[in-house]
Amino acid sequence: MAAGDPARGGAGTTGTAGLGAVLRAELTKIRTVRSTVWTLLPTFVVGVGISLLAGLSFASQSPDQQKGFDPLFPAFYGLTLGQLPLVVFGALVMAGEYSSGTIRATLVAVPRRGRCYAGKVLATALFASAVALPTVLVGFLAAQAALGRYGVGLGAEGALPALLGGYLHLVLLCLLALGVAAMLRSPVRSLAVLLPVFFLGSQGLGNVPGVRTVTQYLPDQTSWVLLHLAGSQDEARWARDYGPWTGLGLLVLWTAASLLGGYLVLRRRDA
Repeated sequence: MAAGDPARGGAGTTGTAGLGAVLRAELTKIRTVRSTVWTLLPTFVVGVGISLLAGLSFASQSPDQQKGFDPLFPAFYGLTLGQLPLVVFGALVMAGEYSSGTIRATLVAVPRRGRCYAGKVLATALFASAVALPTVLVGFLAAQAALGRYGVGLGAEGALPALLGGYLHLVLLCLLALGVAAMLRSPVRSLAVLLPVFFLGSQGLGNVPGVRTVTQYLPDQTSWVLLHLAGSQDEARWARDYGPWTGLGLLVLWTAASLLGGYLVLRRRDA
């Protein structure tokens, strides 16, 4: 395509849709694709369900087993698996348009690629936020109720920062997946890259002490200190090389790099 081709958003573009109109269009598009929206429901079901089961499990332990127990751990443990549907959702929002070919119509309707991409990012963030907030809050309350006399309230030390961290953790991972999908332009390739990272990091290799020095920097694990999932930071075997907010900052950097890479690919390559 020539530099002034409308599909490139160059000098000859005629698209005048504002960001608000693009955002509304993207929200409508996501809402009307039933298969994509249904990937959000398992985030709540799995996230809350596993936190509830974790709380029941800890509550049934003997007093000796309760020594050193952190009541915030089961509240956010469900996110280790509950995050996966949101990752799939973020990937499908972007890559699904390439597999169906509708990306061409999208770029004709909104030839300014930066504006088009921003609309997708904002729409995805809104949907992710709508499921992340209740998942984190209900998961916390369910886990604490299951813990019974061992449970704590929202005013407990570290509870509110962890709730905020859990919410941001889910939203940022969803956007990171969108950026990866924008770079790879295929649902299959995107999920083939994303899912092994999250499975092997949080559920597999991340538990191997010698490997943890590397896996602690994977995007799904950087929030674990803030979410009380990394173990006692006073013990050398669990201690991370960064603090809670630094870890969240690392996830922000991961997400920003992914979204930037996705934008550059969208801007420079034909649909």
